[in-house]
Amino acid sequence: MRLKKTKPIRIAIDATAGSGSTSLAQRLARHYKLRYLDTGKIYRWCALQIIQKKPKNKINFLKKRIKKLNLKKLQDKRLIADEVAQVTSQIAKNPKIRRLVYNFQKNIAYKIPRKFKGSILNGRDITYKIIPDATFKFYVTASIFERSRRRTAELKKLGKNITFKEVLKSLKKRDKSDKNRRYSPLRLGHDSLLINTTRLSITGSFLKVKKIIDRKLNNYGNNFKAR
Repeated sequence: MRLKKTKPIRIAIDATAGSGSTSLAQRLARHYKLRYLDTGKIYRWCALQIIQKKPKNKINFLKKRIKKLNLKKLQDKRLIADEVAQVTSQIAKNPKIRRLVYNFQKNIAYKIPRKFKGSILNGRDITYKIIPDATFKFYVTASIFERSRRRTAELKKLGKNITFKEVLKSLKKRDKSDKNRRYSPLRLGHDSLLINTTRLSITGSFLKVKKIIDRKLNNYGNNFKAR
C-alpha cells in the first residue's frame, strides 16, 4: 500500500507596517516548523551591498550576490540604519531589481529543505504574486494609531530619538506609498483573511491565526504536513 504524499504548508502574509506581522510570522514558523522569510529585508540587504561596494552596474552586481545570499545574513543589525532605508526606497522601485528579489522569494517559498514542513513569507505582495496558491493567506493590519505607538516604542528601544507624532506622519506616508505604488501594491485580496491586531498582543495574534490554521489542517487530515 502506497502512503499518500503530504503537501507542504505555505503561508502568505501581506501586512501594513507596524501591524505585528513579523512577530506573528516568526511564531508561526517556529510552531509549524516552516522556512521563514521577511521579504522586506531582502531589499534592505541589497541596499547595504550597494552602499558598501558602490558597484557601477547594480543589476549585474546584485544578480551575482543574491545567488549566494544566506538567510542568516538578513539578521544583520546594519539593515535598520537610516542610510540603508533611504537606498532601499530607491532600489525597490527598480523593476529589474524587483525581478531578482521576486525570483529569490519564489525559491524560498517553493524549494523547501527537508527539515522544514513548508514555508511562510510576509511582505506586501506575497498573497497574490509570490505565493498565489498558498495554503493560507492573511492580511494583517491594525489602526494607524496603534501601529504608530508600537513603532515608536520599538524605535526608542533601539536608541532612536523620535516622537509619536513623527512616527504617525511617517506611517501615513508609508501606507500611501505601499498601497499606490506602481509595482506590487499592498492590497487585501479577495481570498485573504483579514487579521486586525489592534487589540491583540503578539500571543493573542498568534493564537487567533493558529486556530484558523489548525481547523483547516484538521479538516484535511494528513494531506498537509503539520505537527
